[in-house]
Amino acid sequence: MILIIREKATPEQLKAMLERHSNINYVKVAVDIEQGILAGGGDMHSDCKEILLEHECGQHNIWGAGWHWDTREVKFDSLIDIRPKQGNRGIELTDPNLRKRIAEIILEFFEGVQP
Repeated sequence: MILIIREKATPEQLKAMLERHSNINYVKVAVDIEQGILAGGGDMHSDCKEILLEHECGQHNIWGAGWHWDTREVKFDSLIDIRPKQGNRGIELTDPNLRKRIAEIILEFFEGVQP
């Protein structure tokens, strides 16, 4: 289930987002770095991005990432992050400032939440 998260996630929300991938403890997310929100729980990062676009987020502000809830690790690899015009030429997000902002948003919403 894809959910838009605007504040600390609840255990029920995290559980719902993890149900798509019952064999792993990983949530795919798309983060709007301007609005400071995320959508999580899709099969692909692009599924989450589409939900944010439907909620008037600007595509240039949306970046893909992932959250391993069990290890508390943020991953910065997503096909939606391939954006040569914005300086990111590969699947892994390389800009340290973007990585920091995305991690801040993800940690704000997910840190300490158990499904």
